[in-house]
Amino acid sequence: MDASFWALVGLVLFFALIIYLKVPGKITSGLDKRADDIKDELEKARRLREEAQALLSDYQRKRHEAEEEATAIVAEANAEAERLTAETNRALEEVISRRSKAAEDKIAQAETQAIAEVRSKAADIAVQAAEGMLTAKVKDKVADDILSDSISQVKANLN
Repeated sequence: MDASFWALVGLVLFFALIIYLKVPGKITSGLDKRADDIKDELEKARRLREEAQALLSDYQRKRHEAEEEATAIVAEANAEAERLTAETNRALEEVISRRSKAAEDKIAQAETQAIAEVRSKAADIAVQAAEGMLTAKVKDKVADDILSDSISQVKANLN
């Protein structure tokens, strides 16, 4: 019985003790548990990745919709600004046109009034000149006849 025999017996007893204490089962169950934990973590990570992907696509869709809405708002604001500009220009042209017409009317009225005043003043001066000439040249009976003829002409023109 040499040393290699006792080494073989010790090895067999060691393996028998390991099997008796169920060490291989414990190692296997520990490894299986560890594999199950890793599988669960991988499944959880896959679900989280899918949720993150869904959230990302949702946020990208919302961002795209917001950009489209912002573009539509800007286009609408530009159209409104152009419409208001055109409306303001048209109203301004109307105001300028009305004021120009009113100024032209006032100028025409002032011109007509000035012409009437000049004619009136010219007529007054002509009457005074004629009166002065007639009083200097026409006397008595002739003056009375001219006066009564003038009064009847004025009456006829007034009626």
